[in-house]
Amino acid sequence: MFKRQSLGLEISRDGLKMVVLGGKKKAPKLISFASNSFPDETMQFSFKEPNVSNSALFVRTVRETHVKLLTSSARVSVSLPDSVGRVMILDLETRFKSRQEGADIIRWKLKKSFPLDIDSIHLDYQVLRESETGGMLTLVSVITKEIINQYEDLLVEAGLEPNRIDFSTFNLYRLFSDRLEISENSAFLTYFGGILGITIFYEGMPEFYRAKELPSAGFNTERIFREINSSLAVYRSSHPGHLLSDVYCAAPLQATSDFSALVAEATGMEPYRLQAGDFVTGNNGLYCNGETLQSLSPALGAAIRNL
Repeated sequence: MFKRQSLGLEISRDGLKMVVLGGKKKAPKLISFASNSFPDETMQFSFKEPNVSNSALFVRTVRETHVKLLTSSARVSVSLPDSVGRVMILDLETRFKSRQEGADIIRWKLKKSFPLDIDSIHLDYQVLRESETGGMLTLVSVITKEIINQYEDLLVEAGLEPNRIDFSTFNLYRLFSDRLEISENSAFLTYFGGILGITIFYEGMPEFYRAKELPSAGFNTERIFREINSSLAVYRSSHPGHLLSDVYCAAPLQATSDFSALVAEATGMEPYRLQAGDFVTGNNGLYCNGETLQSLSPALGAAIRNL
């Protein structure tokens, strides 16, 4: 029905979720979806070590999930938990003339404080703003080459063609970007797959980011509130005078009310609840309720990249 289809995959502690989107980037339609849980001892999510403990089980689970989609699409955009990498906002004192020069400067800056051998990481970055004094504000994401290579190799073995790999918070932003970009000074808080994500924008640019893994079972109200509160305290201390005009939040449907209440209490502002159903519609004949669609949010955001 759709000439162009896009495949999105989310890997998290909650398991494996895959979606196929059609339509256009600004008006995506969900064609099919499937989910699966990983058998015990398949995954060991880590920032320093390869994540897949049992390669055969991982490949089998991916294949079984892909088959359920009834699609010939194999090129896939992948969403990984933020906790398996690091994202930071760096203020560089020196301008650079090329992308490679920028990467070299960032590696040198990270070398003294980074907990891993800087040559063992895959690094990507985006220039956010150039200052009048000659510096550059950059958004930097890193992940070890060993981790990224393992995912790529195993997905290829499962019959897929991974062409984009990103962290879940970025893919959630991508899904909800039409609404988020309306406000220049805002906070975007998410809670999916046990990861609390907090991104704060000022004048349309991210100036604070934090992702915290909360491994305790269930929705731990006290822990989540404490993490939000401490993150906002750090932001306010480092950016005095930068006031928020809007607050947005997104979480699985069953946790949305509780999460929204915590965000409201911590920020002193009533957050706008972002729902996947407001940005992605289901194809004719496809049954997908609001709870299921919301749970697919990171995978949907990943799939939008290839539309």
